[in-house]
Amino acid sequence: MGLPSDYKLLAETYPSLVFDDFLCVGFPPPGREKAWAEDPEDLEILAEWCEDAEMAVPLYPFPAPGGLLPWATSNQGDYFLWTTAEAGPDEWTVTVASRNGGWWHYTGGAIQFLADLISGSLELWELPSVRPSVEAFGAN
Repeated sequence: MGLPSDYKLLAETYPSLVFDDFLCVGFPPPGREKAWAEDPEDLEILAEWCEDAEMAVPLYPFPAPGGLLPWATSNQGDYFLWTTAEAGPDEWTVTVASRNGGWWHYTGGAIQFLADLISGSLELWELPSVRPSVEAFGAN
């Protein structure tokens, strides 16, 4: 299964990461991307959130066309997702689903989103500010 090239670069360079004891970015083991993308626990939660969301355009979890695919979570229960697109993984939009019911889209990749979040240049909506401290777990 294809994933955005910036995310693959991050996964090839670092083990799982936690930013400011808040945002957790995990990576699928090589060759296990499909199983990782179809994690039933995350997709079940997302299906409930999508059903409850009052959106002009309905959202659905992956593997639905244009479905939401988790790539990170917060210790507060927020999800950081891609809105997948037929144009290919490098065209996917970052979508944030707050446990408080807020949804928003970011037009940039995962690495740019993380950089903008940590630098403070990103409007935080319902997220706390994130200091530039990082912990890495496991070996890649």
